[in-house]
Amino acid sequence: MSTDLLLRRKFTLRFGDQKLVLQKRSIEGIEHVLMKAFLWALYLPEYENIIVEYNIGDRYKPDVVSLDETGRPRFWGEAGKVNRGKIESLVRRYPQTHIAIAKWSTRLTPYIEIVEEIMTKHKRAVPFDLLNFPADSAERFIGKSGEINIVREDLEVVQV
Repeated sequence: MSTDLLLRRKFTLRFGDQKLVLQKRSIEGIEHVLMKAFLWALYLPEYENIIVEYNIGDRYKPDVVSLDETGRPRFWGEAGKVNRGKIESLVRRYPQTHIAIAKWSTRLTPYIEIVEEIMTKHKRAVPFDLLNFPADSAERFIGKSGEINIVREDLEVVQV
């Protein structure tokens, strides 16, 4: 990852004609911030009102979310660390919500096993995606002017 990117605290990124401004908090790793931006860009074509770091009044705050007309999440994206309890809670309480969990240069196999086990207990009508961003994602998917250029085929994606 470039030194310039590591030192920045505020990011203005673009995907198509949409703009996203993210502030890196001191407790966040740069990878976490970038995964939120990448999730936003990847799912924006499917969920046009997708937003980052929006409190929906739930016990958990999604990293990336799209709400339906009643205020319930249609899409819920998590970037980085997500424990089994949170996964199970989301799967159980939101059977109509498309869920995606993003990891940074990590083996997905343990997470696939957890999600598959949880899904045997809870019926779902929509997908659950696990995404793995390669270690060089910043250099590969962000242009010099902050434009995000990413498609699912660039990543390891497993849909459960």
